[in-house]
Amino acid sequence: MLLKDLGAAAVLLLLCAQCLHGSALPAVSSYEFTAYRMQQYNLAQQKRGCRGAIVVAEARSADEPVLTRRCVIMKVPDFTTEKYLQAQKQNAAAILILLPKNISAVALTTPFLSQSFMVSESKTLLKETLMPVYVAPEDEQLLYMYEEVKQAAATRTSSIFIRVLRSMITATAFQILVSNNAPIKAITDNSIITLEGVLPGTGEDVPTIVITAHYDSYGLAPWLSYGADSNGSGVTILLELARLFQKLYSSSSTRPPYHLMFSLTGGGKYNFLGTKRWIEENLDHAESSLLHDNVAFVLCLDTLASGDELHMHVSRPPKPESPMHTFIHHLEEVVSSRFPWVKVGLVHKKINLVESTVAWEHERYSLRRIPGFTLSHLEDPKSELRGSILDTMSQVDFRKMKRNGIIIAEALAQYMYNLSDKGSPKDVQVFRGQMEFQDSRMSSLMSFLTSVPRATQLLDKEPSHILMVNSLEHEFKRYLQQVHRHNFRQDKRDPDITFFDQMDQPIVMYRVKPAAFDLFLGGCIAAYLGIVYYAIQVRQILGCLYTKLKAAVKSKHQ
Repeated sequence: MLLKDLGAAAVLLLLCAQCLHGSALPAVSSYEFTAYRMQQYNLAQQKRGCRGAIVVAEARSADEPVLTRRCVIMKVPDFTTEKYLQAQKQNAAAILILLPKNISAVALTTPFLSQSFMVSESKTLLKETLMPVYVAPEDEQLLYMYEEVKQAAATRTSSIFIRVLRSMITATAFQILVSNNAPIKAITDNSIITLEGVLPGTGEDVPTIVITAHYDSYGLAPWLSYGADSNGSGVTILLELARLFQKLYSSSSTRPPYHLMFSLTGGGKYNFLGTKRWIEENLDHAESSLLHDNVAFVLCLDTLASGDELHMHVSRPPKPESPMHTFIHHLEEVVSSRFPWVKVGLVHKKINLVESTVAWEHERYSLRRIPGFTLSHLEDPKSELRGSILDTMSQVDFRKMKRNGIIIAEALAQYMYNLSDKGSPKDVQVFRGQMEFQDSRMSSLMSFLTSVPRATQLLDKEPSHILMVNSLEHEFKRYLQQVHRHNFRQDKRDPDITFFDQMDQPIVMYRVKPAAFDLFLGGCIAAYLGIVYYAIQVRQILGCLYTKLKAAVKSKHQ
């Protein structure tokens, strides 16, 4: 009877252990998903981004005290500069950031967390790291893994008994594997495309006004960089300006004595390389170009879909009575008369010739002594809003983007048609009725621009991204004349910028039993066998004692 009870107790203990461990495991023991590696590039002899790709490590929460040789799993709220540096300091194997499927909801519901993530993202991209950093869209399996490692980290504050029980019986371990053993290769054959088109003015040798915007995007991972505000807003306003001014230029009675040149430049997020090469093409190689002649000023549009501030960034304050000074005065008058709550200010930043990079697009023109300025709602050129994977449609305020477009258009009309003598900008409005900015068109343009990531390293490689540039060229040909597409290829021996491959990787997540559970299970089996052996020995001893006692009693009776 004793043997049966002990055996039943041991079997019950083993069954409980297996049930507890089995309940924590989903049906699938391995799961493959696609993650996007933090970008890597060399620019102006500066190396930035992530140099590592291979990961073979156990998943752990960022709350764990020890992260050495572990893959740290984070959500957007977890990714802070402090935790990133802590993972680096402890030589973590990798970082995997889980991005919500609805990225826009993050900015709308938790703007503080969104801002914190963008700041950390911006600081992370400033330096090079060997530790692989990946970003993956959330799904059910990845969220399950996150909750498991988060719960395991939470038990660190529990009693020693609970921690041992969980680690030995109920815990689920996750192994993260990136098995691509191919070395990361440099890419130096990227081409940067710049589009230009013109609305010719009336008369000969008339001044030229250049309106430009860069169309590429930037963020932690190229495949997740959609660039809504920066700089989808600038491109949207530029295309709407082209449509509206084409109507004015189509009639000789309303055609002003100014050439209006539009350009969309690539490589804007990488030292405005497209702008640099385009200026060199026009000034140094072309026999005739409007940039050769009388340029009144260059207006660069950058990040204009939010805020109630408009900053005019200049490399040097414009001289009184100069065309740029006059235009800025008209712009200030339009704002004060129609939108008095909008703050307008001039931001003067000298170009540091020692530095190899520029902060704003107009600085590329200033270096060639062409007057220009950048209009943006951002004051700081290093703002985290200029490059983030969270820069989605949620960052766009369509009413403010339309308002900024109206300010620019009315200021241009005031300048080109000299409307100051005919009344205040509030009384003399050109862009209304059939000439007004169309909400539906601006919304469609922004949706189209954010439909695919516009990272520079993707725009000449992927079919959908090539189609994006082709569509922008089609828009130019629809409204402008003398449309040219400039395809600038790098010198492979001395490239301006070097990108690297393996930006998207298949990752396998394995759910495995922890080694502690195997030890526990082995201990239970050993204990069971010991109990059985002990029970057999006790039975034999008791049997011998019983036989001897029986013989002694029998002899006594005799």
